[in-house]
Amino acid sequence: MADMLVKLYNVSPDPALIARLEQQQISIKRVLAPDTRRVIRFIETNAESHWPQESKDSWMAECAASLTNHPPTCFLAVQQRAIIGFACYNATAKGYFGPTGVLREAQGKGVGKALLLASLLAMWDEGYGYAIIGWPARSAMEFYVKTVQAQVIEDSSPGIYRRLVDA
Repeated sequence: MADMLVKLYNVSPDPALIARLEQQQISIKRVLAPDTRRVIRFIETNAESHWPQESKDSWMAECAASLTNHPPTCFLAVQQRAIIGFACYNATAKGYFGPTGVLREAQGKGVGKALLLASLLAMWDEGYGYAIIGWPARSAMEFYVKTVQAQVIEDSSPGIYRRLVDA
């Protein structure tokens, strides 16, 4: 899998999307420390049924790393006090977006886009000019191209992930 590059200076907020989500009682929130275990449990409970192609253990570890940053570099989509999606950045490496996941029943509503934009705009606010989407699922690559004009970084596999134990 190849990494993708996003020019953060071209990413814009989408207030209409946020308004649509609010009408469905969906909000995007930066994680607070007291919710750390809830977020990790959300990934652990839902990974196999909602994101079976991903490594539950890797996602839990990456998310845990993002939650130790100050401020935490993880956003949640919450509907009626329940987590329905998450997105992390600066987890595996600085300047990297991911992992991210949205429950199947919440997909197609703009939740993933809202989480992506919240994360990328936070990175821009923190001084990054570019973000790397690390090893996106092939099925998600077109979403990133369409949503934030992400470009494939040629010869980027395995990239930073060559340091993994099983790489």
